Amino acid sequence: MSSVVEQLTQKGLIRPPAFVVSNTVYETITGSYSYGVSTDTSDFDTVGVCIPTKEVIFPHLAGEVFGFGRQKKRFRVYEAHHVKDPSAQGGAGREYDLNVYNIVDFFHLCMEGNANMLDTLFTSTECVLSCTKIGNMIRDGRKTFLSKKVWHTYKGYAYGQLHEMDSKKPQPDSKRDKLRQQYGFDVKFAYNVVRLMDEVEQILTVGDIDLRRNAEQLKSIRRGEIPPEDIRRIFDEKERDLEKLYHSSPLPYSPDEPKIKQLLIDCLEEHYGDLSSRVVNPDAMSTAFREIAAVVHKHERLVSQP
Repeated sequence: MSSVVEQLTQKGLIRPPAFVVSNTVYETITGSYSYGVSTDTSDFDTVGVCIPTKEVIFPHLAGEVFGFGRQKKRFRVYEAHHVKDPSAQGGAGREYDLNVYNIVDFFHLCMEGNANMLDTLFTSTECVLSCTKIGNMIRDGRKTFLSKKVWHTYKGYAYGQLHEMDSKKPQPDSKRDKLRQQYGFDVKFAYNVVRLMDEVEQILTVGDIDLRRNAEQLKSIRRGEIPPEDIRRIFDEKERDLEKLYHSSPLPYSPDEPKIKQLLIDCLEEHYGDLSSRVVNPDAMSTAFREIAAVVHKHERLVSQP
């Protein structure tokens, strides 16, 4: 099945770089659809992962010397917002918000515990729009990105959403202003507070995420049935409980960077072919030097014998 990026490009609705169209390896629906709390007016947010040309990943192949002269702008993400496809859904139409990330940046953001990026790896299969062999490699290795570090990042995101929940500053999205007028506070920010704290609880306890585990409570919050003071109470109680859980969780304190890097290399080699001449593996080199030293030492002993 062709990717959404490819379909929209063929219809002339977007114009991404050619490698985004041909090398998007994973696409999934995110946001309220993936959390099981969408409404008829919800945005159709999608996040994808693509593999750029080899010169983008390894700029020295294009003759660029890092830190010298004019540095070319790196491709990190292709964004296209409010893309309207009137022919979608049998003519009913659909509006897309697209974000397609360079695979390297995507891996780095996931390793840093970025909640939005990690969510894309734990969406239900029905939310996955397109997925190649490399996309399956990434999804199969998604738990590799999890560590206790996510407690700090998820808590930070939740705290920010809690602050925005009561904010009265104008939003460029008129739908958000309508929510505030209807309920007296932003129910979308409110349900994200509870969602984030629930997700990080799952990560710390079972090392996994079911994005829809708490869907009924989130729907109730979105309907304005739980007041903001209760949202703040839920956050405070969860924060205390999860601070204790953070210390007892069996997860490592930080992500396994060598293992994540190897997964990235495996994905790139699946796409480009052998990269042994492009990527240095310090561990492999150390092992090789130890083996050479052992052979030399063995022959030295043989030569020194009378």
